[in-house]
Amino acid sequence: MIVSIPVDRLLVRPHFLWNHQWLLLTSGDFRSGHFNTMTVAWGSLGTMWHRPFVQVVVRPSRHTYTFMEKYDTFTLCAFPEAFREALQLLGSVSGRDEDKIARSGLHAAACPGVEAPGFEEAELMIGARKIYRYDLEPEQFLDSDIESNYPGGDYHRVYFGEILSVQGVSCFDADSVSS
Repeated sequence: MIVSIPVDRLLVRPHFLWNHQWLLLTSGDFRSGHFNTMTVAWGSLGTMWHRPFVQVVVRPSRHTYTFMEKYDTFTLCAFPEAFREALQLLGSVSGRDEDKIARSGLHAAACPGVEAPGFEEAELMIGARKIYRYDLEPEQFLDSDIESNYPGGDYHRVYFGEILSVQGVSCFDADSVSS
């Protein structure tokens, strides 16, 4: 059962969440039906400026970039392994070219506190409001190996979002975990 989780009670394994489970980043307006989503595997969760935040990166070449620039809110959704194929599709097909969400079989759903939708099938849904952005600059890389992630020079834009809401199954709530 999906429940509201106070952000200070959110319990996740961040590296596993990003690197192995993946997430859907969605921006736009649920009520108007104008939104796009993409699979993301790079980002962070934490505290910045005394606020709970999530940080995501989007290349300007991605269709979702347009939505991230236009709208103030976004969501991140995590899914059980059974939805891996849908996440692979949503990360490899552009929403410019087709209705990839319909093709994935996932169903958009309202996310409390934000205009951007989450998904009914998600086991974790984080709603956030953009509070800062910047563009990665290759001259700032301190490890030269990082550059290998950008063979085309399409450097990410980084977005910081203040976490406004968290919905999830009880395993993500620290109060439900016995010590």
